[in-house]
Amino acid sequence: MRNAIGVFLVLGVLGACGATSVGSMDPIEGGTCSKNGATATAADGCTPCTCAAKVWKCQPDACEATTGGDGQTPASGGEAPTSNGAAPAGGEVSASGGAVGVPAGGSSSGITGTDPNPVVVAGHCARTVPAPPEPPPTNASKRPCDIYAEDGGPCVAAHSTVRALYATYDGPLYQLRSADNTTRDIGPTVAGGFADAAAHDAFCAGTTCTISVIYDQSGQGNHLTKAPPGGAKTTPGNEALAAAAPAAVGSKKVYGVHIVPGVGYRNNDACGTAMGDAAETMYMVAAGDVYNGGCCFDYGNMERNSRDNGEGTAEAVYFGSNTIWGKGAGSGPWVMGDLENGLWAGNVTPYASNLPIDHKYVTAMLKGDGPGKNHWTLKSGDAQGGTLIMPFDGARPSFRYDPMRKEGGVGLGTAGDNSNAGLGNFFEGVMTAHYSSNEADDAVQADIVSVYGAR
Repeated sequence: MRNAIGVFLVLGVLGACGATSVGSMDPIEGGTCSKNGATATAADGCTPCTCAAKVWKCQPDACEATTGGDGQTPASGGEAPTSNGAAPAGGEVSASGGAVGVPAGGSSSGITGTDPNPVVVAGHCARTVPAPPEPPPTNASKRPCDIYAEDGGPCVAAHSTVRALYATYDGPLYQLRSADNTTRDIGPTVAGGFADAAAHDAFCAGTTCTISVIYDQSGQGNHLTKAPPGGAKTTPGNEALAAAAPAAVGSKKVYGVHIVPGVGYRNNDACGTAMGDAAETMYMVAAGDVYNGGCCFDYGNMERNSRDNGEGTAEAVYFGSNTIWGKGAGSGPWVMGDLENGLWAGNVTPYASNLPIDHKYVTAMLKGDGPGKNHWTLKSGDAQGGTLIMPFDGARPSFRYDPMRKEGGVGLGTAGDNSNAGLGNFFEGVMTAHYSSNEADDAVQADIVSVYGAR
């Protein structure tokens, strides 16, 4: 992270069928537009289309979503791209808090000027149709992502090398890479269960393995691979050694992700994540006795270009004892928020109510409230017992973080600009695009305790 503001990346504009996009995120073509209940034609001024399972209705000069719910579709008051795929002149911020179009004076193909509200992708990943795991049967045990889905904020990212984060998930959890570059996916032994440590050990016997992919269980496809070059570390990140963070969860042997300086994971093309001033919730479970004062052992929402794009362009939960920007009481470690150009234990520093943590396993949670609310929350807890506490709940640290300008990338083990001097052991983490209820947070903590506190 650096100390500058006013440079923002334009990520491109998606969401209207036929829109030009960045990378490979071109919209799906085909299907049918509707107009007043009838099938629309080209004469209606709108290309017939269906994008990301959303039905689009015709407007005089644009396609506008009529259904959605991913937090990134233009809402009432938000302006859709024009029918030829261009951004609306000047752009504007939608009612959902995500910006669409291009800020005045900006360009859809490069860096804008100093507009205080940088453009954010609208309808990013238009050809991605999320396929989350099926919900558990009625009265069955629920895992964190089942709980948050019931709360109205399904997971948009769910990463763990320890266990399934949905009661019905039976896909891969992570991928191993051996010294000869062969790979092996490791999944749970049963749906909703723990990672198959025996398969891990068998594949890595007699060789050195790294963790090459941490799979996203949410159905959004937000898998994590080694971080690309960034502003602070201009070479790619390294993969974590696969046997460096063994753990016993009850009677189960599992492995975490051992983050050391130089190791980091990223997905700068993430789908469904909160952007702009939109709401989100994230947590991670980390080792409480593995940390340092380097920047930054983070998990969460980061810039999509791995650069420092200014205050408010990232929102990630941090665990460690860094005091460069802010601190809590004592000498740490603390759960803090990395909001870019600042690790914050509260909204002033030092923040005396954010106390040092000495648990073996830590639940670290950050919640950013919705558009215009200027409100965020930190929670923490012993992942082996007890309930969550709330070290901070209040306004953003300064006007530079209001509104937030989140960009929606997902990272682990580094800061938004690829600063990679942090240290920690990561076991699991999720992100939603919703400010969760306290009841849901408490239920998630209870599930975490049932796992990490098992004897």
